[in-house]
Amino acid sequence: MQKIAVINISKESIKLALTLEQDLQARAMNRADVGKYWNKYDAFIFIGAMGICVRTIAPFIEDKHTDPAVICVDGMGNHVISVLSGHVGGANDLTRRVAAILGADPVITTLSDNAGQWALDTLEDRFDWPIASEDDMNACIFAFVNRKPTALFMEVRDEGTDYLEKTLPGHVTIINDLSEADPKKYRLLIMVTPFRRYAPEGMLSLHFVPMVGTIGFGLAHHPDDYKFIYDQMDEALAEWGILPCACRYCTIDVKADEPFVQLLKDGYDEEVEFFTAEQLAAVDVPNPSETVAKHVGTPSVCEAAAILGSNHGKLIVPKIKGKNFTVALAIDHRYLRDQQGHIEIVGAGPGDPDLVSVRGRKMLECADLILYAGSLVPRELTLCAKPGAVVRSSAGMNLEEQCALMKEFYDKGKFIVRLHTGDPCIFGAIQEQMAFFDQHNMHYHITPGISSFLAAAAELRSQFTIPERTQTIILTRGEGRTPMPEKEQLHLLAKSQSTMCIFLSAAIVDDVQRELLMEYPEDTPVAACYHLTWPDQRIYRGVLKDLARIVHDNNLTLTTMLVVGEAIDNRKGLSELYNKHFTHLFRQGDGND
Repeated sequence: MQKIAVINISKESIKLALTLEQDLQARAMNRADVGKYWNKYDAFIFIGAMGICVRTIAPFIEDKHTDPAVICVDGMGNHVISVLSGHVGGANDLTRRVAAILGADPVITTLSDNAGQWALDTLEDRFDWPIASEDDMNACIFAFVNRKPTALFMEVRDEGTDYLEKTLPGHVTIINDLSEADPKKYRLLIMVTPFRRYAPEGMLSLHFVPMVGTIGFGLAHHPDDYKFIYDQMDEALAEWGILPCACRYCTIDVKADEPFVQLLKDGYDEEVEFFTAEQLAAVDVPNPSETVAKHVGTPSVCEAAAILGSNHGKLIVPKIKGKNFTVALAIDHRYLRDQQGHIEIVGAGPGDPDLVSVRGRKMLECADLILYAGSLVPRELTLCAKPGAVVRSSAGMNLEEQCALMKEFYDKGKFIVRLHTGDPCIFGAIQEQMAFFDQHNMHYHITPGISSFLAAAAELRSQFTIPERTQTIILTRGEGRTPMPEKEQLHLLAKSQSTMCIFLSAAIVDDVQRELLMEYPEDTPVAACYHLTWPDQRIYRGVLKDLARIVHDNNLTLTTMLVVGEAIDNRKGLSELYNKHFTHLFRQGDGND
């Protein structure tokens, strides 16, 4: 958390100061104390005249890389001005944040911000991209902000590269191979890659190293020098052309208490993940060892751990044997831009095209093929597809045809989005597809969506869990052509009288009502929700004894969610309950702040 000080200069603006102190968890400070705390705080917010702000900080200013951020808010709260350490120190971002809190106008004078260009000196911290290049940063920034022709070379895909692609300035050209980096054509080369790469002579270069690698390691029983091992691992990977890019370290759980592991966690602040011998033994690796299997119960530690830790990613560096260690490195397939295909199963939400996650929308914008469930997912959701992308509905395709189409694109190294309604893991149809992907060693990942039961709660304006009434939500369906497990029969689930959301059951509503009435009172509130969040959404409320009639009279179909439980529209008796149990939410402080 940032340490922020608020320096209020006049009594008239005390309300502004109190607002910022509360929202930013900042500390009130006197002007006279600024020098004392100059190197101990991340940011200073002055409220008052700019001249007073400047005169106060002038004696302490040294370097933009070490000075804290300073912003100034006028006494009326109309303008918020970035004064010092705009990019590197975070003053520009803080200016926008404070302006949003106060409803004020942000005033930022940095050229790259106003020209709509990237702030190159902030990308390192913003995206956790250490800089590997040796060229002067100021020279690179000067060339960039003056719109000198720039080449962008990226060998990974992450949040940072998504940002660069989406906000690409006009003077920047994406290249797919370093052979395209012609010094006669470009003045600056920006690289985003964990691999050691060199710019051609005659070009300025800025090399960012994304932290996308997963290091798997094994240890000897009694190493001589634990710090030495850390450096030796980096050197061993460097010989393979890999720069320090580990986002996590992984090993077998029996090494959890080793001093080297504690050094990684406490001395280097590295994330360490552990796997059991059984988990590691289930991974196919290129270099198994009978000796390792004999001692720890798995034929591989470093390679298997790297693969598991990277979500079954690509093994970039196979096992390297050092004096007291083994090490390997893998990268999650979703980060790589090579010819490895990838399938992202995306939850589309319940129907409204806006109810897709930010990540889901990004996946759709990047896809080479979008295969969407046309009968359940609105076509409008696919309109964000990039130029040249193939968009197909699976409504008229059987499973074999769907899988064949995805494999065709996958084998060409393409990025595929399989778009399912709601959340794909709840009454979806992804199990058979995943079995096909597994059978053909195809890499895939799931982006969750918003389920229709959540949309039902929102549209009914109901909290489905009521303190001391019901604390359980049951997601189920009635028994139709697909049998239900005996222990999951509706009348058995109904014994708890929890909030029940019943999918895919409008066609058998008579049976559903009969089973529910075996446990729920007949006056239990119900709702039949048709096409939730779609333009033709319809919602019918009633009580359980009338549920079947409601569905039949309104000709509701399979795209109807049935909700049962006293939580629907329940507003009774809650004030006393909340006053009793949740007073801590309203306390302003306990004297220890």
